[in-house]
Amino acid sequence: MIRKRSITLHGHRTSFSVEDAFLDELKAMAAERGLSFAALVAQIDEARPLESNLSSALRLHVLRELKRQTTTSDD
Repeated sequence: MIRKRSITLHGHRTSFSVEDAFLDELKAMAAERGLSFAALVAQIDEARPLESNLSSALRLHVLRELKRQTTTSDD
């Protein structure tokens, strides 16, 4: 189920909508890196293209990371 969530990034409130599975992966990634969830989302937000929205950037980040892990584990 897609849920809308709010977060404070760089001192202002913003929202994003992602499925629960993506949210779970993002939280796990943040924990693995020793980051808060908000810090990981801020990193992704800063790196995304200007024409991209935050929700899409979060989903694509999860996809890239999981693909990278799969590729690395196949070696």
